[in-house]
Amino acid sequence: MSWRRLRTLIVREVRATLRDPFTLTILVAVPIGAMLLFGFVLSTEVHGLTLAVLDADGSPESRRLVDDLVATGAFDATMVRSRADIRAGIVSGTLGAGLVIPPDFSRALRSGGPAPEVEVLYDAADSVLAGNAEGYLRSTVAATGAQLVARPGAARPRAPEGVAVTTGVLFNPTLAGKPFMVAGTFGFVLSFLTTLITTVTIVNERMAGTFEQLQVTPATTLEILLGKLIPLGGIFALDVALMMLLAGVLLDVWPHGSALLFWSVSAFYVATSLAMGLIFSATSATAVEAVQKTVLYSIPLIQLSGFAFPIRSMPMVMQWFTEIFPATHYIRVSRAIYLRGQGFWDLVPELAVLAVFALVQIGAAVRTLEARA
Repeated sequence: MSWRRLRTLIVREVRATLRDPFTLTILVAVPIGAMLLFGFVLSTEVHGLTLAVLDADGSPESRRLVDDLVATGAFDATMVRSRADIRAGIVSGTLGAGLVIPPDFSRALRSGGPAPEVEVLYDAADSVLAGNAEGYLRSTVAATGAQLVARPGAARPRAPEGVAVTTGVLFNPTLAGKPFMVAGTFGFVLSFLTTLITTVTIVNERMAGTFEQLQVTPATTLEILLGKLIPLGGIFALDVALMMLLAGVLLDVWPHGSALLFWSVSAFYVATSLAMGLIFSATSATAVEAVQKTVLYSIPLIQLSGFAFPIRSMPMVMQWFTEIFPATHYIRVSRAIYLRGQGFWDLVPELAVLAVFALVQIGAAVRTLEARA
């Protein structure tokens, strides 16, 4: 590979982009608009959410409470031994919420004194899921508690609901919806917009004949590919920094983890999305066809990547299917850094998956361009 030829290609691409005011407007205005537009919470239902139960009482009453929660269909209960197990499961994503039943639960029900309290733990970094999970838990626990104290022979407590619920919130104490959506918006913009811009740009060049002219020059396919990716990648890397700044200043949402780590991961992820755009463009005859492919790609991206709808609330088959989208893994990393403050070593598994996706898609883009040469 010749660095001189690559530098020439990069300079050519930068000049072409700067001469196109429409593309420049899209590159700047869309990320900003998306960040502001998606700064709210979308409602979803809870179904089959894994609920960790720490039953320190082990009484018929406590088991009845757990059975009623499972019977709603909203939760799948799994028993744990400690609070540490609940926290570890929530952080890793294997658990959706936790329920702690105190050792004096049944005795307090029968005593006629203050209502016993159960504690609910959930990951408020996923504010949509957390809010709905809390609502389901509170309503079911209150209903079951009222039935338990109304049994024949049971003393009537002073609390009308029978069982009081206290909550323990992890990572997002105010249950604000903006951080959840802001962190996910990066995944949407860097997946959809980068693919669309790359696809349309190269298809237009092919229709004008300039892309074929590049392919008959001494430049190799890899050099042409990098000449396209590096300038656009640099622009989107600046977009990430701008979005982070706007989210902090206008929405008061700053990353709890390393801002540099988040920016670096985002810049790396841009290469994956740009490669997908190159694949779409190389396999499309017209700009309209390229846009159609990008739009069709964006539909499952929005629905299944976890951007707007919690993956843990989806059927198990669909949860497996979501893993084939690079955006799914990037959004997990984004929210882990932005909301949980996790560092590089905590995110190595997801980063490794993103690296594999990047290598596969860039390799596929190179082979596709060579086939079109």
